[in-house]
Amino acid sequence: MRSLQSEKGGCHPRVEIDPRPFATAPCSVATVLAIDGLAKRFGPAVALDGVSFTVAPGEVFGFVGGNGAGKTTTMRIVLGVLDADAGAVTWKGDPLGPADRRRIGYLPEERGLYPRMRVAEQLVYLARLHGLSRSAALAATETWTDRVGLADRRGDEVQKLSLGNQQRVQLCAALVHDPDLLVLDEPFSGLDPAAVDTLGAVLRERAAAGVPVVFSSHQLELVERLCDRVGIISAGRMAAVGTVDGLRAGAADRYDVTGPPPGWADTVAGVRVVGTEGDRTRVELAPGTDDQALLAAALAAGPVHAFGPYRPPLTELYRDAVRDRAVPSTDGAR
Repeated sequence: MRSLQSEKGGCHPRVEIDPRPFATAPCSVATVLAIDGLAKRFGPAVALDGVSFTVAPGEVFGFVGGNGAGKTTTMRIVLGVLDADAGAVTWKGDPLGPADRRRIGYLPEERGLYPRMRVAEQLVYLARLHGLSRSAALAATETWTDRVGLADRRGDEVQKLSLGNQQRVQLCAALVHDPDLLVLDEPFSGLDPAAVDTLGAVLRERAAAGVPVVFSSHQLELVERLCDRVGIISAGRMAAVGTVDGLRAGAADRYDVTGPPPGWADTVAGVRVVGTEGDRTRVELAPGTDDQALLAAALAAGPVHAFGPYRPPLTELYRDAVRDRAVPSTDGAR
């Protein structure tokens, strides 16, 4: 493994990454980042319309929505790149200021790197901009390029790397100054499965060390797997905020029944057939409909091999929230 050399030729020791096991921050932990009522227009177009959510220490918050929904605009307001027309962003109860923003690790959706600079040179430069000494910047650059599998590419120009490796460099750039908050816009874009696993582990490690993480992604299965809570934004408004289980609790009451022949549920009162696949029927119960009455109707129609509530994935919860766009938050202001 190659090491970075100091100006005097010495080899800096590696900076160890927190080895503690992954931890999930409970939602009761005090808020550190609060987004409150953000509004933003670009001419006649409404980009944000009262966006609000909070993030706790050590929490991984998934911020999801379609193209143009308002994710990047929200992140740019947090970073101070854009000014909000209304609303506020606070950090630990105070307005987020320039000194706080220097402690944010930001990964933009678009490439934010100098293409002709070498990887290590660029990371050291960015770390120095955030206030690290040269020796600390060299050590951090070595640590993070090792961590994401770029130890052998430190001397390469960024423009000569694959898109996936350029994304790894951007991740290192967001982490190299040991930030207090991570804001990552589509961080998994262009990564192969191994790199996705590495990045996911890094995010959970940082969260375990108490760093709040906000990231956007169209890969909802990753969001479901990695995040403590999720915020769904649609057309500039928050459609839903909460844990995935909390969003499930507010979803329609659906059951999967396997065994009876197709059509058995068509005439059952208070039951709507959502879909069938082979001998499995998925149904939705009207409010007040007893699941035991559903089971009795299924048993009367034929042998039942499996019966139980349907747990929709985040992909389905997202579709429902965006369709309705009036789904309430499951945990208040968050």
